[in-house]
Amino acid sequence: MMPYYLLDKNSPLPFAFKYVKWEGAKYAVAVGSLCALSTSLLGSMFPMPRVIYAMADDGLLFRFLAKISEKSKTPTTATIVAGTVAAVMAFLFDLKDLVDLMSIGTLLAYSLVAACVLVLRYQPEQPNLAYQMASTSDETDVTDLSTTSDSQADCIPERVDTISLQSLLSPETTVPTSTSGHVVNVCTSVIGLVISVLCLVTVLGKDALINGNVWVIVSVIVLFLGIAIVVIVIYRQPQSKTKLSFKVPFLPVLPVISIFVNVYLMMQLGVGTWIRFSIWMVIGFIIYFTYGIRNSTEAALRDCEQTVQGYRDGTLTLNFEGDLAEKQMFLDEPEDHSPANRNEEEA
Repeated sequence: MMPYYLLDKNSPLPFAFKYVKWEGAKYAVAVGSLCALSTSLLGSMFPMPRVIYAMADDGLLFRFLAKISEKSKTPTTATIVAGTVAAVMAFLFDLKDLVDLMSIGTLLAYSLVAACVLVLRYQPEQPNLAYQMASTSDETDVTDLSTTSDSQADCIPERVDTISLQSLLSPETTVPTSTSGHVVNVCTSVIGLVISVLCLVTVLGKDALINGNVWVIVSVIVLFLGIAIVVIVIYRQPQSKTKLSFKVPFLPVLPVISIFVNVYLMMQLGVGTWIRFSIWMVIGFIIYFTYGIRNSTEAALRDCEQTVQGYRDGTLTLNFEGDLAEKQMFLDEPEDHSPANRNEEEA
């Protein structure tokens, strides 16, 4: 339609239609753009209250955000908070800044999902009874829990291997163990760090890389080799045999490629976007480490597991005598606790 170097960067398609004398087409493009933008905004706004509700219900955010309206059966408080924050952000920031902030958050979420897929595939099976206890308010007999935990623990490999070059490249077991899972966790962290450095070098040293700077080329090659070595170590670890309806194929290569692409796109964003993103991350870390880490379901799960392990090891015992004494004190109290009798007693 027209040379690419003559296009308007802010609205290339309407400008191109105007260039070829199709004046009416630019209005159709504008209407389509508004519809697409509205759909994207609504698609981002509707899930947000549900995400806030789920995190608050799990204890990662403040519990009052998980309150459900008795009339509408929806998370009203989370909806109001999400709408208020979105309105304030739209009032304070430019549209481009908000789009860039949403983009960097989405790319980070995709990177974390890829890393979690990589980590969870190589983890040993874990019993879920304690998690069910942590998620419910019903009391469970400690003796039954200890017996069930013993039976479930028999299904989990308790093998503890020393980490060596042979265990990294040629593990002796075909099922995941705590050692192999720890190796994959460390390797995934190393991959994330190396990929971040690689993307930073390729973005900041793009001109030097095009001009054939030896140090930049050597750095990129060394970083690629490091990633390849770590991927080989992960590939040699045993994978989980759990049958699922769908499993991500081509592990560990596909998640590593996904992390690389997402981090590279994040590095393309401006400094202002990274500053705003860092501020939001600091706020999130403050909420998590001051509130969420102590009130989450995982924290209750950890406390429950420690209690069960204490009963199994014999470090904790059931205090039946204390319980009986407390019940006897309750039975010895007067049965009538009405206000009239209480006033007579005080008189």
